[in-house]
Formats: sequence, structure tokens, C-alpha cells
Amino acid sequence: MQIAIGNDHAGTEYKEKITKKLEAAGHTVINHGTDSNESVDYPDFIHPVAKDVSDGKASFGIIICGSGNGANMTANKHQEIRSALCWNSEIVALARQHNNANILSIPARFVSEEDALKFVDVFLNTDFEGGRHQNRVNKISCT
Repeated sequence: MQIAIGNDHAGTEYKEKITKKLEAAGHTVINHGTDSNESVDYPDFIHPVAKDVSDGKASFGIIICGSGNGANMTANKHQEIRSALCWNSEIVALARQHNNANILSIPARFVSEEDALKFVDVFLNTDFEGGRHQNRVNKISCT
């Protein structure tokens, strides 16, 4: 599976660990994130992830910034993107099951690297339930 990843300076170490984990599992990672800890503007690294997912170049996206909020807001400006800001595994699972989230936003300054790696596993291994949730998901995009 192809997974796009993007981060600002607050998420560099998380991105590196997540990328290693994904590649070890056989996934292809498209890196749009900074590789530095020097301050950058997160939209420059998040828009390409959302574009890859919305264009079908990547099956899913993972975005990382300090609070997760800026990255999440940026990604959700794209049509057909359902980015979910998650801070525990239950929220991650529900974002996939009920909202068919296609991008996971991780708040690096508020969760441990260990938890972030768990979130990625839950995100990629949880299916959308469809059913009653599909009608709601269909109403999310402003077309």
C-alpha cells in the first residue's frame, strides 16, 4: 500500500519512526515532510499529502505537527479528505469505523512516539463499517 506522510518540525522524529515501521511492513511511503527540526510552515508539507490521497496516489495519509490541529485543518480543506485528529487508539478506530477517515493527524507534542506507532497500526487495520455511517460520510464534502 502507498501511504503519504507529511510533518512540520515538531513531527520529524515521529515521521522517521513511523516511516521505518511502515516500510518494514512492506508499505511504500511517500515523504512530503521536513527532515529538519528547524521551524517550517506546516501547510507546505500537508497539502501534498492531502493531494496524494485525494488524487488516489496514496491509499492513506499520515500528518504530524505539534498539536495536530493545524495539519488537520489544512488537510481537511481538500475535497474528499477526511482527516482525523487523534489522541488515543479508540478515537483512531472510531475515525476509521464511523467516518472513513483517510488521513490520520497526530499531535506530536501531546502523545508519545509509542502511542503514535499504535495509532498507525489501528488506523491501517480498522475498516470503515459503512451502513448507517455511509450516508453521513456522503454529506461531509462541500461540492
